[in-house]
Amino acid sequence: MPKKALITGITGQDGSYLAELLLSKGYEVHGIIRRSSTFNTNRIDHIYVDPHDPNARLFLQYGDLSDSEQISNIIYNIRPDEIYHLGAQSHVRVSFETPEYTGNVTALGTTRLLEALKRSGNAVKFYQASSSEMFGSSPPPQNEDTPFRPRSPYACAKVYAYAMTKNYREGYNMFASNGILFNHESPRRGETFVTRKITRGIANILAKKDKYLYLGNLDAKRDWGYAPEYVACMWQMLQRETPDDFVLGTGETHSVQEYVEKAFAYAGLDWTECVKIDPKYFRPTEVEVLVSDPTKAMQKLNWDPKLRFNDLVKVMVDADMRAIGLEPIGDGDAILEKMFPSRWWGVD
Repeated sequence: MPKKALITGITGQDGSYLAELLLSKGYEVHGIIRRSSTFNTNRIDHIYVDPHDPNARLFLQYGDLSDSEQISNIIYNIRPDEIYHLGAQSHVRVSFETPEYTGNVTALGTTRLLEALKRSGNAVKFYQASSSEMFGSSPPPQNEDTPFRPRSPYACAKVYAYAMTKNYREGYNMFASNGILFNHESPRRGETFVTRKITRGIANILAKKDKYLYLGNLDAKRDWGYAPEYVACMWQMLQRETPDDFVLGTGETHSVQEYVEKAFAYAGLDWTECVKIDPKYFRPTEVEVLVSDPTKAMQKLNWDPKLRFNDLVKVMVDADMRAIGLEPIGDGDAILEKMFPSRWWGVD
C-alpha cells in the first residue's frame, strides 16, 4: 500500500510543490481546501486527476482549520502516515488588519490538528511550517537556539504553533517536527508577496498595463531561497527516525531594494523611474534583518540550497513575463534546467 500524506494549504505555493514531490514518490496525497464559490486550485490543476479515475492518487477534502470536527473527521477517515501542516493566514502585513483571524487559523489551527492527531492514536509523522518571522528583532544570524522576538500578529501566531508542536512532541511522544523556513520564493508565490509583486509589476510595466509599481519598506533585509528546495527538505525531515526542529535558509541576506534593483536591471528598466513608495504598505512594527544559520540542517539533512539570489530573480522575472504573454528576457528556464535536470531537486 502506498504511503498516505495529508497536506493543509495544498493550494498554496509550498503545498503545490509538495504534492508534486509526494506523487512522484508514489504517495497517495490528500489536501484540505476551503469551500468557496470560486475555484482556487490553479497551482495544482496540472496534477489533478478526476477521483473516479482508478489511477487517481490526489484527492481534495473540504475542511477548515477553524473547525475541530472537520479536522478530526478528515484524519479519522484518511488515516494518513504523514501530515504536512502548511495552511495558515500567511501574509504578514494582512495579519495586522486581521489579528484575531490570524490567531484562530494560524495558531489554534495547529492545536486542533495536533489534538485530533493525539486522539486518533495513530502513529503519524507531523510537520509544522514555522517561519523566520518568529525571530523578529533578534540579531542575525538566526538559528534553532536564537530567541523568538515576534513583531507581527502572524509571527506571534507562528511562535504559538511552534511551541505547541514541541509540547505535543515532548508531552505525548508524538513525531512532530518544526521547519523554521526563511523566505522561499518561486513563480507560484502569491501575487501580494513582495518578490512576486515586484516581478509581476515589471511584466505589467513592460506590457504597458501599468506605469508604476507601489511598494513599502525597501530597507528590510531577507534571506531568500527557492521554494521547491525547501519543500524537498520538509519531506526529508519526516523521513528521519526521530523528530527535530530545523532552520532552513541560504545564509545570505539582501534588501528589498536590492531585489528591486536586480529585477529592474535584468528587465532593462530604471527602477527609480518606475517605483513609488506608498506608506500603507509599511508595517506598524518591522523586522529589519533576517538571515539564517542553517548549520544544523546542513549537518543532519545534507541541506545545500543551490538556487541563489541573482538567479532566483531572473527565474521569477522570466516566469512573469511568460505569464503575461511576453517573451522571457533571458535564461531563467535554462538556469533551472541546468541546476535541477531531474526536476525534483536532488531528493532520492
